[in-house]
Amino acid sequence: MDPRTQALLTKRPLPLLLSLTAPNTAAFAIQAGVNLTEVWIISRLGTEALAAIALVFPLLMLTQTMSGGALGGAISSAIARALGNGNTDRAEKLVWHAIFGGVFGALGFLIIFALFGRAFLIFLGGDGVILEAAMAYCWVLFIGGITMWISTVFGSVFRGAGDMGFPARMMIMSAIIQVPTTAILVLGLFGMPQLGVAGAAVSSVLSAFIMGLFLWARLASQKSPTRLRRAQFGWQSDLVSEILKVARPASINPLMTVGTILGLTALVGSFGPQALAGYGIGTRIEFIMLPIIFAFGTALTTIVGTNIGANNYQRAEQAAWYGVASVALLCGVAGGLLALFPHSWIPIFTDDPIAFQAAKSYIQLVGPAYPFLGMGLILYFASQGAGIMTWPIRAMMARFILSVGGASFLVHYAGFGIEAIFAVSSLALVIYAGIIVTAIYRGAWRPKA
Repeated sequence: MDPRTQALLTKRPLPLLLSLTAPNTAAFAIQAGVNLTEVWIISRLGTEALAAIALVFPLLMLTQTMSGGALGGAISSAIARALGNGNTDRAEKLVWHAIFGGVFGALGFLIIFALFGRAFLIFLGGDGVILEAAMAYCWVLFIGGITMWISTVFGSVFRGAGDMGFPARMMIMSAIIQVPTTAILVLGLFGMPQLGVAGAAVSSVLSAFIMGLFLWARLASQKSPTRLRRAQFGWQSDLVSEILKVARPASINPLMTVGTILGLTALVGSFGPQALAGYGIGTRIEFIMLPIIFAFGTALTTIVGTNIGANNYQRAEQAAWYGVASVALLCGVAGGLLALFPHSWIPIFTDDPIAFQAAKSYIQLVGPAYPFLGMGLILYFASQGAGIMTWPIRAMMARFILSVGGASFLVHYAGFGIEAIFAVSSLALVIYAGIIVTAIYRGAWRPKA
């Protein structure tokens, strides 16, 4: 058995979780910094550019969560369970099926955007210059999206095999490339054409392409724990089913997440472009939470998947509770500090008083609920490892119904202001986490008698 797999099955859960999380935390934290820096660079173009980024944020988040969360988590889970069961041959065949999934995912998103993308952005409140800037960004994002999907699924293959370090280093390299490239293309520095908001999408596609090349080279080498071998190329329906049994239900989660963002963005957009810009700043700040959540989550997918593959259910659950406690603590501290000191960071992004107030209201009402966001998402990843997605999906549906439905009622029928949208969103996060925690505590991952 590979030493990494042996460690996943025998090492004490908390030290194991922290050791696997460390490289991911650094990589995802730097990537979050890239996203915030991107917003700052685009803010140099004015409030309209910020509003355009707020419009495209749900679609960008959907791309990232579907490729890295739903499909990527399913790939890591399938490979981890295969290796936990001692079946390296199956794990290597799954690598090719991961590539197939990335290609189909990218093409599917491009077709859907071509058919419905403009209508989506108009629904969110986009018009005029803001709409055209958002469309330009999205066309680049989805035409070049295959680079992002492939690099993401390659990273998931490494993580499923217990190698968190190499994909983390590649993410850091990608970030180093992306930040200056974004500034050059968005602002037109050093004689380059000023692409505006679309320049940020070009930078994302380019950096993902370079990262994908390095990941591919490593997978094809002798150093990879699960290699990309030409002899393993082929299409097997049972392997497709192995990935899809997690990816299909898991994909509902990002769809519901983005559906929630779409609904809330449309509601906020009814209060004007400045409010939309402020909301965009607030939601982008959630990227500070996501590195922590994704770092622990991707590690838990591998730990839980490997131990479920070895029929060690108690160890899998124990690792998950360590992850829940760690993420809740870290997200609580970060969300609390952002909520307590809004004047320390919001002016970095905007000096518009209406946008400032919207961002401040958002973080002060939703920030204290960040621990519950972390708890729900961390158990979503862990449930991918277990191959049991029923309760995370039910919880996400409850969150969607409460946040979007409740906020819509309060705004359109009860006459409440923008603060009601954020308050209901916060309550929905508490219920979302509570449903998943209760289900796993009651044995949702264990085989039924």
